[in-house]
Amino acid sequence: MKLASRLLKIEEPQTIRMAKLSRELKAEGQDIIDLSLGEPDFNTPQHITDAAKTAMDEGYTKYPPVAGFPDLRKAIADKFRRENNLSYDVSEVMVSTGAKQCIYNAVMSIVNEGDEVIIPSPFWVTYSDIVKLAEGTVVQLYGGFENDFKITAAQLEKAITPNTTLFIFSSPCNPTGSIYSREELRSLAEVFVKHPNIFIISDEIYEHINFSGGHESIAQFADIKDQVIVINGLSKAFAMTGWRLGYMAAHKEVIRACEKIQSQTTSGPNSIAQRAAIAALNGTMEPTLQMCAAFRERRDFLVAALREIPGLKVNNPPGAFYVFPDVRFYLGKKDIANAEDLCMYLLHHAKVSCVTGDAFGDPHCIRISYATALDKLQEAVKRIKAALAELA
Repeated sequence: MKLASRLLKIEEPQTIRMAKLSRELKAEGQDIIDLSLGEPDFNTPQHITDAAKTAMDEGYTKYPPVAGFPDLRKAIADKFRRENNLSYDVSEVMVSTGAKQCIYNAVMSIVNEGDEVIIPSPFWVTYSDIVKLAEGTVVQLYGGFENDFKITAAQLEKAITPNTTLFIFSSPCNPTGSIYSREELRSLAEVFVKHPNIFIISDEIYEHINFSGGHESIAQFADIKDQVIVINGLSKAFAMTGWRLGYMAAHKEVIRACEKIQSQTTSGPNSIAQRAAIAALNGTMEPTLQMCAAFRERRDFLVAALREIPGLKVNNPPGAFYVFPDVRFYLGKKDIANAEDLCMYLLHHAKVSCVTGDAFGDPHCIRISYATALDKLQEAVKRIKAALAELA
């Protein structure tokens, strides 16, 4: 059977692969604690699900507009103005089936064959594969543990060439939880001012999972705003992963291009989810604040507990719900050649599922999600500690 050669350019995301393995082992009766997926363990707040039920009763069951319902796009624009002090017209906003599709639409609208796309690593697993599907060239910039996994303006400047078309990053970051300060974003923006033909995809899906204060967007700087494409969604802040709804804000020409791409793929996102999203964006943030407080408690426990394990290097992430420990102390021990081997070892010996840092552009680390209950995290750490002691 002959399939398309583009399939050879990409791989199944390791996050999904490890979650699949976890489910298979659970189905066999094994007691697996799955810390591989970035999915809040909370239910969607009641006022949001109530809005979805009302939408069905009111007949919102027809094809929606490709770019989303106008009142949802207005609610998103209002959200940007209210929470981020960013001014976007409704024509500069669109809705997609998840933030991932927003990123896909944007990359497909910008990147041509051979264009260079700079991605700071560690990065979310899908960024690089979407660029490869667009026939672009990925240029990784490594932000090391010592710099809290963030790059500098000097690194960025040095990496830019005449072929650079796009820069993609997230803050708060998946997988590291790192957050760029306003000053750090300004220093990056000063580089982009000198390169007005470079677009910037700013993935801000973890905006509200932030333990360090208010969120800062690189779109706040007027001299580069037209270059910035802000990506966000409902999955993390409102525990709406299964609703599959994301949104983006950008210059209206970019939005038109993304709408054109989307019109030939999925068309408009789910109509019921869109009505629920209006309730989420316009309603109370109290459930989100409660979730964030729980994530912070889990973060505090997990960082302290992992730091007690000999050989692990663990930073204290100020956002998202991941820790990204450096595990190179254990690489090369027994049959553990790399971080993927270590994740498989932990899966089969500790019955804990994590994700190799290779998937995120850092072969020395693993990603551990704490988007699960505290008692499960406590048990997971006990298991990890015991399993790693056998290697040490």
